[in-house]
Amino acid sequence: MLRALVAGLCAALSLASGVFAQAYPSKPIRFIAPFPPGGSADTIARLLAQEMAKSFGQQVVVENRPGAGGNIGVELIAKSPPDGYTVGIGAAGALAINQSLMGKLPYDPQKDLVAVAKLADIPIVLAVANGTPAASVPALIAVAKAKPGALSFASAGNGTAMHLSGELFKLMAGVDMAHVPYKGSSPAVTDLVSGQVPVAFVDLSSALPQIRAGRIRGLAVASGARTITAPDLPTIAESGVPGYDAVGWFGLVAPAGTPRDVIAKLNGETVRIMALAEVRDRALATGAEPATGSPDEFAAFIATEIPKWERVVRASGAKAN
Repeated sequence: MLRALVAGLCAALSLASGVFAQAYPSKPIRFIAPFPPGGSADTIARLLAQEMAKSFGQQVVVENRPGAGGNIGVELIAKSPPDGYTVGIGAAGALAINQSLMGKLPYDPQKDLVAVAKLADIPIVLAVANGTPAASVPALIAVAKAKPGALSFASAGNGTAMHLSGELFKLMAGVDMAHVPYKGSSPAVTDLVSGQVPVAFVDLSSALPQIRAGRIRGLAVASGARTITAPDLPTIAESGVPGYDAVGWFGLVAPAGTPRDVIAKLNGETVRIMALAEVRDRALATGAEPATGSPDEFAAFIATEIPKWERVVRASGAKAN
């Protein structure tokens, strides 16, 4: 009798658990965007939230929590209950770069968070002023080696993916160029156009209009493969620096311990939404190139990015603002 009662209770609990899992989400979802409104990550966060709300039948509320290179928002995600009702965006800085650049973080990117899906890449371009005597990557390397330290390169700021892309280039190409940090890619491009700086590593979307207009020269993109946005530009790797690969990126993360079935559901929705033509077009218009996959693929990608940028930070002596 007792055995039958226990068996019945276990079956009931199992059924209740299954029903609960199937019911997710049963209340509004909080979606943390660790950047100010208006950028590519914020735009994609809002597109995801809008589409998820339709399919889930629940509100998905985007909450902007900018600051500290993305750390503030990502810490909030990491320290939230692992129930699937708080998720958000983590970018290269907060998930892979900041722990070596800033020292100890208030969260561990690999232990306190779980990867849901990569969302997009932000292509970076190596560009030069029209007055710089280099029309190709090999020519730029030759100029830099002929006069070590004479050339400088601009970036979107200390510790940004663009800055570290330049430092990686210096290491792999064996050249010496001084870093000139700006507060964003746009002012760096403005000074590149005017010839105030000879070289820049900036996001492709900021530089491309000036490249197309012939006001600056785009030598190559930093990513390992050519980009959707500018397929005519070669990669740095194919232009004389084999193995070079640097790109800005961001993806969807949740607190560690979030149930695997919830992660699977969030991943499936994310992959579906990012494949929608209107979402893809909006993302590309902001300079972000959609790039999704499984949770395991995103986790493995992060695991390779952390030591890669740690080596660059240590070798370059890069510091956060």
